[in-house]
Amino acid sequence: MWPVVIAPSILVALRTAVRKNGLIEERNQLQTYECDGLTNFRAQPGAVALPRTTGEVSAVVRICAANRLPFVARGAGTGLSGGALPTEGCVVIGLARMNRILAVDLANARVTVEPGVTNTGVTDRVKAAGYFFAPDPSSQTVCTIGGNVAENAGGAHCLKYGFTVTHVLGCEVVLPTGEVTWFGSPQGVVDTPGYDLAGVFIGSEGTLGIATQVVLRVVPKPESVQTLLAAFNTASQAAQSVSDIIAAGMLPAAMEMMDRTSIFAAEAAVHAGYPDCEALLLVELDGPEAEVKAQMEQVRAICARNEAWEQRLAATERERAVVWKGRKAAFAAMGRVSPNYIVQDGVIPRTKLPEVLAQMARMSEETGLRVANVFHAGDGNLHPMVLYDGAIEGEEARALAFSYDILRMCVDAGGSITGEHGVGREKQCEMSYMFAEPDLATMQRVRGAFDPAGIANPEKLFPTPRLCGERRHGAYTPHALEATGVAEVF
Repeated sequence: MWPVVIAPSILVALRTAVRKNGLIEERNQLQTYECDGLTNFRAQPGAVALPRTTGEVSAVVRICAANRLPFVARGAGTGLSGGALPTEGCVVIGLARMNRILAVDLANARVTVEPGVTNTGVTDRVKAAGYFFAPDPSSQTVCTIGGNVAENAGGAHCLKYGFTVTHVLGCEVVLPTGEVTWFGSPQGVVDTPGYDLAGVFIGSEGTLGIATQVVLRVVPKPESVQTLLAAFNTASQAAQSVSDIIAAGMLPAAMEMMDRTSIFAAEAAVHAGYPDCEALLLVELDGPEAEVKAQMEQVRAICARNEAWEQRLAATERERAVVWKGRKAAFAAMGRVSPNYIVQDGVIPRTKLPEVLAQMARMSEETGLRVANVFHAGDGNLHPMVLYDGAIEGEEARALAFSYDILRMCVDAGGSITGEHGVGREKQCEMSYMFAEPDLATMQRVRGAFDPAGIANPEKLFPTPRLCGERRHGAYTPHALEATGVAEVF
Protein backbone atom coordinates (compact mmCIF):
# COMPACT_ATOMS: atom_id res chain seq x y z
CA MET A 1 0.00 0.00 0.00
CA TRP A 2 2.74 2.46 0.99
CA PRO A 3 6.22 2.88 -0.50
CA VAL A 4 8.81 1.19 1.72
CA VAL A 5 11.66 3.40 0.50
CA ILE A 6 11.44 7.17 0.71
CA ALA A 7 12.54 8.88 -2.51
CA PRO A 8 15.78 10.92 -2.29
CA SER A 9 13.95 14.13 -3.28
CA ILE A 10 11.57 13.71 -0.34
CA LEU A 11 14.48 13.15 2.05
CA VAL A 12 16.03 16.39 0.83
CA ALA A 13 12.79 18.24 1.51
CA LEU A 14 12.53 16.70 4.99
CA ARG A 15 16.13 17.70 5.84
CA THR A 16 15.35 21.25 4.84
CA ALA A 17 12.17 21.28 6.94
CA VAL A 18 13.84 20.21 10.20
CA ARG A 19 17.23 21.89 9.73
CA LYS A 20 20.63 20.54 10.85
CA ASN A 21 20.65 17.23 12.75
CA GLY A 22 16.87 17.06 12.56
CA LEU A 23 16.54 13.98 10.34
CA ILE A 24 17.65 10.42 11.12
CA GLU A 25 18.26 8.20 8.10
CA GLU A 26 20.94 5.70 9.13
CA ARG A 27 19.58 2.17 9.47
CA ASN A 28 21.24 1.44 12.80
CA GLN A 29 19.83 4.65 14.28
CA LEU A 30 16.36 3.97 12.89
CA GLN A 31 16.22 0.74 14.90
CA THR A 32 15.57 2.79 18.03
CA TYR A 33 12.18 3.73 16.59
CA GLU A 34 11.05 0.27 15.44
CA CYS A 35 8.55 -0.19 18.29
CA ASP A 36 7.11 1.32 21.42
CA GLY A 37 6.67 -0.41 24.78
CA LEU A 38 4.91 -3.30 23.00
CA THR A 39 8.07 -4.85 21.63
CA ASN A 40 6.66 -7.92 19.88
CA PHE A 41 5.52 -5.70 16.97
CA ARG A 42 8.36 -4.07 15.02
CA ALA A 43 8.76 -2.20 11.74
CA GLN A 44 11.53 0.10 10.55
CA PRO A 45 10.62 3.63 9.47
CA GLY A 46 12.11 5.19 6.38
CA ALA A 47 13.23 8.28 8.30
CA VAL A 48 12.74 9.98 11.65
CA ALA A 49 12.13 13.74 11.75
CA LEU A 50 12.92 15.57 15.00
CA PRO A 51 11.20 18.96 14.76
CA ARG A 52 11.68 21.73 17.32
CA THR A 53 8.68 23.95 16.50
CA THR A 54 5.08 23.77 15.35
CA GLY A 55 6.20 25.24 12.04
CA GLU A 56 8.64 22.39 11.50
CA VAL A 57 6.01 19.77 12.38
CA SER A 58 3.65 21.40 9.89
CA ALA A 59 6.32 21.46 7.19
CA VAL A 60 7.09 17.75 7.66
CA VAL A 61 3.40 16.81 7.57
CA ARG A 62 2.84 18.92 4.42
CA ILE A 63 5.65 17.03 2.70
CA CYS A 64 4.09 13.72 3.73
CA ALA A 65 0.64 14.84 2.56
CA ALA A 66 1.96 16.03 -0.81
CA ASN A 67 3.64 12.68 -1.40
CA ARG A 68 0.96 10.49 0.20
CA LEU A 69 3.59 9.27 2.62
CA PRO A 70 2.39 7.90 5.99
CA PHE A 71 3.65 9.45 9.21
CA VAL A 72 3.55 8.36 12.84
CA ALA A 73 3.90 10.77 15.75
CA ARG A 74 6.03 9.55 18.66
CA GLY A 75 6.68 10.84 22.16
CA ALA A 76 8.75 8.83 24.62
CA GLY A 77 7.75 5.46 23.14
CA THR A 78 6.32 4.14 26.44
CA GLY A 79 2.95 3.13 24.97
CA LEU A 80 1.83 -0.47 25.49
CA SER A 81 -0.46 -1.07 22.51
CA GLY A 82 1.78 -0.46 19.49
CA GLY A 83 0.33 3.01 18.97
CA ALA A 84 3.70 4.43 17.91
CA LEU A 85 4.61 1.42 15.77
CA PRO A 86 5.89 2.67 12.40
CA THR A 87 4.38 1.63 9.12
CA GLU A 88 7.23 0.12 7.11
CA GLY A 89 9.11 2.94 5.40
CA CYS A 90 7.04 5.76 6.94
CA VAL A 91 8.21 9.02 8.52
CA VAL A 92 8.27 8.97 12.30
CA ILE A 93 7.82 12.46 13.74
CA GLY A 94 9.60 12.40 17.09
CA LEU A 95 8.52 15.19 19.44
CA ALA A 96 11.15 14.77 22.16
CA ARG A 97 12.87 18.06 21.30
CA MET A 98 9.65 20.04 21.79
CA ASN A 99 9.97 19.90 25.57
CA ARG A 100 9.40 23.45 26.82
CA ILE A 101 6.91 24.64 29.38
CA LEU A 102 5.68 27.74 27.57
CA ALA A 103 3.55 29.45 30.23
CA VAL A 104 2.53 29.01 33.86
CA ASP A 105 -0.66 30.85 34.83
CA LEU A 106 -1.56 29.75 38.35
CA ALA A 107 -4.08 32.58 38.75
CA ASN A 108 -6.15 30.60 36.24
CA ALA A 109 -4.77 27.18 37.27
CA ARG A 110 -3.32 26.38 33.86
CA VAL A 111 0.02 25.52 32.29
CA THR A 112 0.85 25.57 28.57
CA VAL A 113 3.37 22.98 27.39
CA GLU A 114 4.88 21.45 24.29
CA PRO A 115 4.19 17.74 23.66
CA GLY A 116 7.64 16.53 24.73
CA VAL A 117 7.26 17.70 28.35
CA THR A 118 7.06 14.73 30.72
CA ASN A 119 4.01 14.07 32.86
CA THR A 120 5.86 14.64 36.14
CA GLY A 121 7.60 17.65 34.61
CA VAL A 122 4.31 19.55 34.83
CA THR A 123 3.85 18.78 38.52
CA ASP A 124 7.50 19.54 39.25
CA ARG A 125 7.04 23.00 37.78
CA VAL A 126 4.00 23.92 39.94
CA LYS A 127 4.32 21.88 43.14
CA ALA A 128 6.17 24.62 45.05
CA ALA A 129 3.07 26.78 44.59
CA GLY A 130 0.82 24.02 45.93
CA TYR A 131 -0.50 22.58 42.64
CA PHE A 132 -0.16 19.29 40.75
CA PHE A 133 -1.12 17.67 37.45
CA ALA A 134 -3.56 14.90 38.31
CA PRO A 135 -3.26 12.21 35.59
CA ASP A 136 -0.48 9.85 36.70
CA PRO A 137 0.25 6.82 34.48
CA SER A 138 2.83 4.44 35.94
CA SER A 139 5.37 5.65 33.39
CA GLN A 140 4.80 9.28 34.41
CA THR A 141 8.47 10.08 35.00
CA VAL A 142 9.26 9.44 31.32
CA CYS A 143 6.00 9.49 29.34
CA THR A 144 5.16 12.77 27.64
CA ILE A 145 2.11 15.01 27.48
CA GLY A 146 1.79 14.49 23.73
CA GLY A 147 1.47 10.74 24.27
CA ASN A 148 -0.88 11.28 27.22
CA VAL A 149 -3.14 13.34 24.94
CA ALA A 150 -2.99 10.80 22.11
CA GLU A 151 -3.94 7.90 24.38
CA ASN A 152 -6.11 9.83 26.89
CA ALA A 153 -3.85 8.47 29.62
CA GLY A 154 -5.15 7.78 33.11
CA GLY A 155 -3.34 6.39 36.10
CA ALA A 156 -4.12 5.50 39.69
CA HIS A 157 -5.73 8.84 40.55
CA CYS A 158 -8.07 9.01 37.55
CA LEU A 159 -10.81 7.47 39.73
CA LYS A 160 -11.39 10.83 41.43
CA TYR A 161 -9.68 13.31 39.12
CA GLY A 162 -10.45 11.94 35.67
CA PHE A 163 -8.36 11.08 32.64
CA THR A 164 -6.22 13.41 30.54
CA VAL A 165 -9.26 14.74 28.64
CA THR A 166 -10.56 16.24 31.90
CA HIS A 167 -7.37 18.27 32.27
CA VAL A 168 -6.87 19.58 28.73
CA LEU A 169 -8.38 23.02 28.19
CA GLY A 170 -7.15 23.43 24.62
CA CYS A 171 -4.52 22.20 22.20
CA GLU A 172 -2.77 23.40 19.07
CA VAL A 173 -2.92 20.68 16.43
CA VAL A 174 -1.20 20.05 13.12
CA LEU A 175 -3.80 18.31 10.98
CA PRO A 176 -2.85 15.53 8.52
CA THR A 177 -2.85 18.12 5.73
CA GLY A 178 -0.24 20.22 7.55
CA GLU A 179 -2.75 22.92 8.50
CA VAL A 180 -2.34 24.31 12.03
CA THR A 181 -5.46 24.88 14.16
CA TRP A 182 -6.70 25.02 17.76
CA PHE A 183 -9.17 22.70 19.44
CA GLY A 184 -10.64 24.10 22.61
CA SER A 185 -9.18 27.49 23.51
CA PRO A 186 -5.65 28.95 23.45
CA GLN A 187 -6.70 30.90 26.55
CA GLY A 188 -7.83 27.75 28.34
CA VAL A 189 -11.53 28.62 28.48
CA VAL A 190 -13.24 25.61 30.02
CA ASP A 191 -16.36 25.59 27.83
CA THR A 192 -16.53 26.89 24.28
CA PRO A 193 -19.57 26.81 21.96
CA GLY A 194 -19.86 24.33 19.16
CA TYR A 195 -18.56 20.81 18.68
CA ASP A 196 -16.12 19.44 21.23
CA LEU A 197 -13.29 18.91 18.78
CA ALA A 198 -10.73 18.68 21.58
CA GLY A 199 -12.77 15.82 23.02
CA VAL A 200 -12.73 14.08 19.64
CA PHE A 201 -9.00 14.61 19.22
CA ILE A 202 -7.86 13.49 22.69
CA GLY A 203 -7.58 9.72 22.68
CA SER A 204 -7.60 9.45 18.88
CA GLU A 205 -4.17 7.77 19.03
CA GLY A 206 -2.44 9.99 16.49
CA THR A 207 -4.93 9.27 13.71
CA LEU A 208 -6.39 12.80 13.54
CA GLY A 209 -3.23 14.91 13.81
CA ILE A 210 -0.38 15.93 16.12
CA ALA A 211 -0.69 18.12 19.22
CA THR A 212 2.10 20.73 19.32
CA GLN A 213 0.91 22.83 22.28
CA VAL A 214 -1.38 21.81 25.12
CA VAL A 215 -3.09 24.00 27.72
CA LEU A 216 -3.37 21.89 30.88
CA ARG A 217 -5.48 22.30 33.98
CA VAL A 218 -3.56 21.93 37.25
CA VAL A 219 -5.28 21.46 40.60
CA PRO A 220 -4.46 22.54 44.16
CA LYS A 221 -2.91 20.00 46.48
CA PRO A 222 -5.49 18.68 48.96
CA GLU A 223 -5.26 19.64 52.60
CA SER A 224 -4.89 16.04 53.72
CA VAL A 225 -3.89 12.74 52.08
CA GLN A 226 -4.14 9.32 53.74
CA THR A 227 -3.08 6.01 52.19
CA LEU A 228 -4.22 2.65 53.53
CA LEU A 229 -2.74 -0.75 52.72
CA ALA A 230 -5.05 -3.69 53.45
CA ALA A 231 -4.14 -7.39 53.12
CA PHE A 232 -6.67 -10.12 52.27
CA ASN A 233 -6.66 -13.89 51.96
CA THR A 234 -8.59 -13.81 48.68
CA ALA A 235 -8.96 -11.48 45.72
CA SER A 236 -12.74 -11.69 46.10
CA GLN A 237 -12.54 -10.15 49.58
CA ALA A 238 -10.46 -7.25 48.30
CA ALA A 239 -12.73 -6.79 45.27
CA GLN A 240 -15.83 -6.77 47.46
CA SER A 241 -14.23 -4.06 49.60
CA VAL A 242 -13.85 -1.92 46.48
CA SER A 243 -17.54 -2.23 45.62
CA ASP A 244 -18.56 -1.59 49.23
CA ILE A 245 -16.46 1.57 49.50
CA ILE A 246 -18.04 3.09 46.39
CA ALA A 247 -21.51 1.94 47.47
CA ALA A 248 -20.98 3.80 50.76
CA GLY A 249 -20.86 7.06 48.79
CA MET A 250 -17.13 7.65 48.99
CA LEU A 251 -14.90 8.58 46.07
CA PRO A 252 -11.27 7.78 46.93
CA ALA A 253 -8.48 9.47 45.04
CA ALA A 254 -7.26 5.98 44.13
CA MET A 255 -8.00 2.31 44.78
CA GLU A 256 -5.46 -0.21 43.51
CA MET A 257 -5.31 -3.99 43.78
CA MET A 258 -2.36 -6.36 43.47
CA ASP A 259 -2.34 -10.16 43.63
CA ARG A 260 0.29 -12.44 45.16
CA THR A 261 2.43 -12.70 42.02
CA SER A 262 2.60 -8.96 41.42
CA ILE A 263 3.18 -8.32 45.14
CA PHE A 264 6.13 -10.71 45.11
CA ALA A 265 7.68 -9.09 42.05
CA ALA A 266 7.21 -5.52 43.30
CA GLU A 267 8.54 -6.36 46.77
CA ALA A 268 11.64 -8.00 45.33
CA ALA A 269 12.27 -4.93 43.19
CA VAL A 270 11.71 -2.02 45.58
CA HIS A 271 11.32 -3.53 49.09
CA ALA A 272 8.13 -1.66 49.87
CA GLY A 273 7.40 -3.80 52.93
CA TYR A 274 4.28 -5.38 51.45
CA PRO A 275 2.72 -8.22 53.50
CA ASP A 276 2.71 -11.80 52.21
CA CYS A 277 -0.92 -12.12 51.10
CA GLU A 278 -3.15 -13.24 48.26
CA ALA A 279 -4.50 -9.75 47.54
CA LEU A 280 -3.44 -6.27 48.50
CA LEU A 281 -5.72 -3.23 48.36
CA LEU A 282 -4.37 0.33 48.38
CA VAL A 283 -6.92 3.02 49.18
CA GLU A 284 -5.98 6.68 49.07
CA LEU A 285 -8.28 9.45 50.28
CA ASP A 286 -7.64 13.16 49.93
CA GLY A 287 -9.48 16.38 50.71
CA PRO A 288 -10.28 18.38 53.85
CA GLU A 289 -8.61 16.82 56.88
CA ALA A 290 -11.81 16.17 58.87
CA GLU A 291 -13.53 14.56 55.89
CA VAL A 292 -10.54 12.34 55.08
CA LYS A 293 -10.26 11.19 58.70
CA ALA A 294 -13.96 10.29 58.92
CA GLN A 295 -14.00 8.48 55.57
CA MET A 296 -10.84 6.52 56.37
CA GLU A 297 -12.54 5.15 59.46
CA GLN A 298 -15.37 3.95 57.21
CA VAL A 299 -12.92 2.41 54.74
CA ARG A 300 -11.11 0.53 57.49
CA ALA A 301 -14.40 -0.79 58.86
CA ILE A 302 -15.41 -2.01 55.39
CA CYS A 303 -12.07 -3.77 54.89
CA ALA A 304 -12.41 -5.39 58.32
CA ARG A 305 -15.91 -6.67 57.45
CA ASN A 306 -14.39 -8.26 54.35
CA GLU A 307 -11.79 -10.00 56.52
CA ALA A 308 -8.72 -7.88 55.89
CA TRP A 309 -6.22 -9.45 58.28
CA GLU A 310 -3.81 -6.53 58.22
CA GLN A 311 -4.32 -2.80 57.71
CA ARG A 312 -1.55 -0.20 57.62
CA LEU A 313 -2.08 3.53 57.41
CA ALA A 314 0.97 5.37 56.04
CA ALA A 315 2.14 7.59 58.89
CA THR A 316 4.42 9.88 56.89
CA GLU A 317 4.83 11.16 53.35
CA ARG A 318 7.88 8.91 53.01
CA GLU A 319 5.86 5.80 53.94
CA ARG A 320 3.17 6.82 51.48
CA ALA A 321 5.77 7.27 48.73
CA VAL A 322 7.20 3.80 49.39
CA VAL A 323 3.76 2.20 49.18
CA TRP A 324 3.16 3.83 45.80
CA LYS A 325 6.67 3.07 44.58
CA GLY A 326 5.89 -0.63 44.84
CA ARG A 327 2.66 -0.26 42.92
CA LYS A 328 4.22 1.86 40.18
CA ALA A 329 7.10 -0.64 39.81
CA ALA A 330 4.86 -3.69 39.37
CA PHE A 331 5.00 -3.92 35.57
CA ALA A 332 8.75 -3.50 35.27
CA ALA A 333 9.34 -5.88 38.18
CA MET A 334 7.48 -8.72 36.49
CA GLY A 335 10.71 -9.74 34.75
CA ARG A 336 11.74 -11.22 38.10
CA VAL A 337 9.06 -13.91 37.88
CA SER A 338 8.69 -14.52 34.14
CA PRO A 339 10.95 -14.11 31.09
CA ASN A 340 8.03 -12.71 29.06
CA TYR A 341 4.56 -11.37 29.65
CA ILE A 342 1.65 -9.74 27.82
CA VAL A 343 -0.22 -6.98 29.64
CA GLN A 344 -3.79 -6.05 28.78
CA ASP A 345 -6.05 -3.31 30.14
CA GLY A 346 -9.65 -4.35 29.78
CA VAL A 347 -12.35 -2.59 31.80
CA ILE A 348 -15.30 -4.09 33.68
CA PRO A 349 -18.01 -2.77 36.00
CA ARG A 350 -16.71 -2.67 39.58
CA THR A 351 -19.49 -4.96 40.75
CA LYS A 352 -18.21 -7.68 38.40
CA LEU A 353 -14.69 -7.73 39.91
CA PRO A 354 -15.08 -10.90 42.04
CA GLU A 355 -16.80 -12.77 39.21
CA VAL A 356 -14.29 -11.76 36.53
CA LEU A 357 -11.24 -12.46 38.69
CA ALA A 358 -12.60 -15.94 39.48
CA GLN A 359 -13.21 -16.59 35.78
CA MET A 360 -9.69 -15.41 34.95
CA ALA A 361 -8.29 -17.86 37.52
CA ARG A 362 -10.23 -20.71 35.87
CA MET A 363 -8.93 -19.68 32.44
CA SER A 364 -5.40 -19.67 33.84
CA GLU A 365 -5.81 -23.25 35.08
CA GLU A 366 -7.25 -24.38 31.75
CA THR A 367 -4.43 -22.86 29.69
CA GLY A 368 -1.62 -23.68 32.10
CA LEU A 369 -0.44 -20.06 31.92
CA ARG A 370 -0.07 -17.89 35.01
CA VAL A 371 -1.72 -14.48 35.29
CA ALA A 372 -0.50 -11.67 37.50
CA ASN A 373 -3.02 -8.96 38.34
CA VAL A 374 -2.33 -5.37 39.29
CA PHE A 375 -5.00 -2.86 38.41
CA HIS A 376 -7.03 0.27 39.02
CA ALA A 377 -9.73 -1.44 41.03
CA GLY A 378 -11.71 1.74 41.68
CA ASP A 379 -12.77 2.14 38.05
CA GLY A 380 -12.59 -1.52 37.06
CA ASN A 381 -9.54 -1.06 34.83
CA LEU A 382 -7.80 -4.45 34.87
CA HIS A 383 -4.14 -4.96 33.99
CA PRO A 384 -3.79 -8.74 33.74
CA MET A 385 -0.28 -9.87 32.82
CA VAL A 386 -0.20 -13.25 31.07
CA LEU A 387 3.16 -14.82 31.91
CA TYR A 388 4.95 -17.06 29.43
CA ASP A 389 8.35 -18.20 28.18
CA GLY A 390 9.05 -17.11 24.63
CA ALA A 391 11.75 -19.77 24.33
CA ILE A 392 9.09 -22.51 24.47
CA GLU A 393 7.67 -23.11 21.01
CA GLY A 394 4.06 -22.04 20.68
CA GLU A 395 3.77 -20.55 24.16
CA GLU A 396 3.74 -16.94 23.00
CA ALA A 397 0.85 -17.67 20.63
CA ARG A 398 -1.09 -19.36 23.46
CA ALA A 399 -0.41 -16.42 25.76
CA LEU A 400 -1.59 -13.95 23.14
CA ALA A 401 -4.78 -15.93 22.54
CA PHE A 402 -5.38 -16.07 26.29
CA SER A 403 -4.93 -12.30 26.60
CA TYR A 404 -7.52 -11.69 23.88
CA ASP A 405 -9.92 -14.08 25.57
CA ILE A 406 -9.59 -11.92 28.68
CA LEU A 407 -10.53 -8.84 26.66
CA ARG A 408 -13.61 -10.56 25.26
CA MET A 409 -14.58 -11.63 28.76
CA CYS A 410 -14.37 -7.97 29.81
CA VAL A 411 -16.68 -6.95 26.95
CA ASP A 412 -19.10 -9.76 27.83
CA ALA A 413 -19.17 -8.44 31.40
CA GLY A 414 -20.33 -5.04 30.12
CA GLY A 415 -16.90 -3.46 29.84
CA SER A 416 -14.32 -2.44 27.27
CA ILE A 417 -11.18 -3.74 25.57
CA THR A 418 -9.08 -0.83 26.84
CA GLY A 419 -9.14 1.70 29.65
CA GLU A 420 -5.96 3.70 29.10
CA HIS A 421 -3.36 1.84 27.02
CA GLY A 422 -5.26 2.43 23.79
CA VAL A 423 -6.09 0.13 20.90
CA GLY A 424 -3.09 0.78 18.65
CA ARG A 425 -1.99 -2.22 16.65
CA GLU A 426 -2.38 -4.73 19.47
CA LYS A 427 -6.14 -4.63 19.98
CA GLN A 428 -7.45 -3.35 16.66
CA CYS A 429 -8.78 -6.76 15.64
CA GLU A 430 -10.79 -6.88 18.88
CA MET A 431 -12.62 -3.67 18.00
CA SER A 432 -15.03 -5.74 15.91
CA TYR A 433 -15.90 -7.79 19.00
CA MET A 434 -16.94 -4.66 20.86
CA PHE A 435 -18.50 -2.60 18.05
CA ALA A 436 -20.87 -3.43 15.21
CA GLU A 437 -19.94 -2.60 11.63
CA PRO A 438 -22.12 0.54 11.45
CA ASP A 439 -20.41 1.91 14.58
CA LEU A 440 -16.95 1.30 13.15
CA ALA A 441 -17.99 2.82 9.82
CA THR A 442 -19.17 5.98 11.59
CA MET A 443 -15.85 6.25 13.41
CA GLN A 444 -14.07 5.87 10.10
CA ARG A 445 -16.10 8.71 8.63
CA VAL A 446 -14.89 10.94 11.46
CA ARG A 447 -11.33 9.85 10.82
CA GLY A 448 -11.74 10.45 7.11
CA ALA A 449 -12.97 14.00 7.74
CA PHE A 450 -9.66 14.83 9.41
CA ASP A 451 -7.42 12.62 7.27
CA PRO A 452 -8.98 11.79 3.89
CA ALA A 453 -5.72 10.32 2.58
CA GLY A 454 -5.36 7.98 5.58
CA ILE A 455 -1.69 8.84 6.18
CA ALA A 456 -1.82 9.74 9.90
CA ASN A 457 -0.76 6.68 11.92
CA PRO A 458 -2.33 4.23 9.47
CA GLU A 459 -3.21 0.63 10.28
CA LYS A 460 -4.00 1.46 13.89
CA LEU A 461 -7.12 1.56 16.03
CA PHE A 462 -9.55 0.03 13.52
CA PRO A 463 -9.71 -3.56 12.24
CA THR A 464 -8.61 -3.94 8.64
CA PRO A 465 -9.14 -6.91 6.31
CA ARG A 466 -5.41 -7.12 5.57
CA LEU A 467 -4.35 -7.32 9.21
CA CYS A 468 -7.32 -8.99 10.83
CA GLY A 469 -8.91 -11.06 8.08
CA GLU A 470 -12.31 -12.56 8.61
CA ARG A 471 -12.93 -12.64 12.36
CA ARG A 472 -15.78 -14.19 14.24
CA HIS A 473 -18.29 -11.98 16.03
CA GLY A 474 -18.84 -9.48 13.25
CA ALA A 475 -15.76 -9.30 11.05
CA TYR A 476 -15.10 -5.94 9.46
CA THR A 477 -15.07 -7.00 5.83
CA PRO A 478 -14.02 -5.13 2.68
CA HIS A 479 -17.61 -5.38 1.41
CA ALA A 480 -18.93 -3.65 4.52
CA LEU A 481 -16.38 -0.87 4.13
CA GLU A 482 -17.25 -0.30 0.51
CA ALA A 483 -20.91 -0.03 1.46
CA THR A 484 -20.12 2.83 3.80
CA GLY A 485 -17.98 4.70 1.31
CA VAL A 486 -14.94 4.80 3.56
CA ALA A 487 -12.88 1.88 2.22
CA GLU A 488 -10.40 4.36 0.77
CA VAL A 489 -9.08 5.29 4.21
CA PHE A 490 -7.41 1.94 4.39
